[in-house]
Amino acid sequence: MKKIFTVLSIVAVSAVANAQIVINEIYGAGGGSNSAILYKYDFVELKNIGSTTVTLTGAYLQYASSGGTFNGGNSNHALPSITLAPGQTYLLQEGSAGTAGGDLPTPDAIGTINLSGSAGKLALTSDSTAPTSATSANVIDFLGYGTAASYFEGTGPAPAPSNTTSIARLAGDTNNNSVDFTAGTPTPQNSSNGTLAVLDTKNAKASNLVKNSFVKNNEIVFGSDVKDVKVFNMFGQLVKEASVKQNEAVSVAELAKGNYIITGTVNNKPVSQKVLKD
Repeated sequence: MKKIFTVLSIVAVSAVANAQIVINEIYGAGGGSNSAILYKYDFVELKNIGSTTVTLTGAYLQYASSGGTFNGGNSNHALPSITLAPGQTYLLQEGSAGTAGGDLPTPDAIGTINLSGSAGKLALTSDSTAPTSATSANVIDFLGYGTAASYFEGTGPAPAPSNTTSIARLAGDTNNNSVDFTAGTPTPQNSSNGTLAVLDTKNAKASNLVKNSFVKNNEIVFGSDVKDVKVFNMFGQLVKEASVKQNEAVSVAELAKGNYIITGTVNNKPVSQKVLKD
């Protein structure tokens, strides 16, 4: 009976993951020969837009040209098991057309897909089966971009990217590519950006960092000069940043009551401490 319960629990988590982890941003002009190109490689950024930590296993990233079909090969690759906290991103470095452009932030994984820099179709799927529409049964999330895209989520495709722009999700997911995405300056972010890993939270150790670990008056008072102060909620999301002097206070009036992890650098050493805001 215990085995059956465990299997059912895993299935339930997987279903939640499919609804929460989405395609968040893509850039398709990597490499090439144009001096305006920003990055050496194409990239795809995934994001957990939900409110709970989820794991995605057995998933694939699949690409097709604007008018073409999904047919595997170098346009299809498996993803490693991915666990993301709410708001956490995951950076996939993909193919390159040359040597122009700078390096991406350290990618979480590397693939082989050469995305079009103007129009195409990208699917995050639960297995390797080639989707035949934006709503195929195995599609977790789908992005059709550029006016030539033959299918897409919703009423129209997302706008086209360029040598100097990516297309990125504005906020949540309405299943309408034309509404959910906008073109703008690329902001590739790996899984370490803006989040505190669960392991970091467990290993957080107090230092002469915070003088009042029980925060009653909306101010955190620091016991040392601290560089790069970061405040994380218990979902691992970065909610505030600062640099402070000894005995200086930082207002957290805008934050909800609850536990937070404070990290920073004291005397060139990383330190962290848990606080409770009442």
